[in-house]
Amino acid sequence: MSQRSNFSSKIGFVLAAAGSAVGLGNLWRFPYLAAKYGGGTFLLVYLILAVTFGFSLMIAEIAIGRKTGLSAIGAFKKLDKRFGFLGVLAAIIPIIIFPYYSVIGGWVIKYFVTFVTGNVQAAADDAYFNNFIGTTGEPIGWFCLFIAFTSTIVLLGVEKGIETVSKFMMPVLVVLTVIIAGYGLTVDGAVDGLIYYVKPSMENFSGMTVIAAMGQLFYSMSLAMGIMITYGSYMKKDNNLESSVRQIEVFDTGIAFMAGLMIIPAVFAFSGGTAEQLGQGPGLMFVMLPKVFNSMPMGGAIGTLFFILVFFAALTSSISLMETIVSILRDKFHWSRKFTCIIVTVIALIMGIPSSLGFGIWSDITFLNLSILDAFDFLSNSILMPILAFFTCIFVGFVIKPKVVIDEVKSSDGTFKGEKLFVVMIKWIAPICLIAILVSSVGNAMGWWTI
Repeated sequence: MSQRSNFSSKIGFVLAAAGSAVGLGNLWRFPYLAAKYGGGTFLLVYLILAVTFGFSLMIAEIAIGRKTGLSAIGAFKKLDKRFGFLGVLAAIIPIIIFPYYSVIGGWVIKYFVTFVTGNVQAAADDAYFNNFIGTTGEPIGWFCLFIAFTSTIVLLGVEKGIETVSKFMMPVLVVLTVIIAGYGLTVDGAVDGLIYYVKPSMENFSGMTVIAAMGQLFYSMSLAMGIMITYGSYMKKDNNLESSVRQIEVFDTGIAFMAGLMIIPAVFAFSGGTAEQLGQGPGLMFVMLPKVFNSMPMGGAIGTLFFILVFFAALTSSISLMETIVSILRDKFHWSRKFTCIIVTVIALIMGIPSSLGFGIWSDITFLNLSILDAFDFLSNSILMPILAFFTCIFVGFVIKPKVVIDEVKSSDGTFKGEKLFVVMIKWIAPICLIAILVSSVGNAMGWWTI
């Protein structure tokens, strides 16, 4: 097998990792959760958790990857053979997520094409989205196109593919977010939405606010998917690991916050901003926002820019998912990158088609009243990821000990400012948080309570 690839620079690593963290969850899940759980209160809780809980888990994963120079399966096994099963679990998660995530990526391309061709009014129709995903051929076609984009970039490798694309897409994504949010705030009525979004509202605060913020953070930062371990294995030893993680956090949290500025004031201004409208989840992006864009001056142009932005965010995340799978298989079987990419692409196409058909001819196939796509999402995000993250904390905190990670962080310049915080979080607080996420997610799915 050829020498392991590396990101050419620290900024290349940061932008690639941030690209992985910034995905569809930032652009629609974060805004509606913030709106639902007290606006500014949710933002404050999320920020506190980002610099503590999220920071500690990301530090641990990237350090494990860089120390071992291996993807998840090899990394855990190298540090302690008894915990090789964690690597297997880390490999399974992106294999589950990548296909159905690409189905949604295909929907994004469809909406971009719809807007760029001037069919804004059609997209604003109540039945447009459901009619589209309920068909057989068209959603699969867009899904295949999204897979093709992702596979091409991953095939080019770490430096020429992932790093190059991330260096372009992430700054563009930031600029587009600022432009759309800035425009939205100039519209009459948007200020009310801004106040609703940023002003703390303690009457909506509860333990579920903290759980929801933890869950969102956990999913949006690409933790417990093997991604950060894989990207860490491509990170040069002289790059400052701690400052890199802080920069990734700034990107991720900043984009999530700006997504709220894009969506909530606009929905307020053009649709009244009721709780039902703000809390639609995926429907907010594909049903509610087209209505908003259709009502706006220059709505077609703004909507086109928005879906370009969403496409970039979706693509950078899908690239990281596919690269993680490719890296794991290459480390395990010593295949060439080209052959591995072909294998992963074929597997993703086969696994993704049921998720697409689950809204059409296979809509009668459900699990816990969830569609095929939602069932895959529930299994990966709500069950497997919290379990993997919990055992990773136990592994780092009590098996290999925090010193292994601390020494790796310090290897670049001898400093680790957040060392004490890291130890307390990884050994005691993070495991409790992860159990809470797991219990709350399962309880929500079973109908015991609503998040």
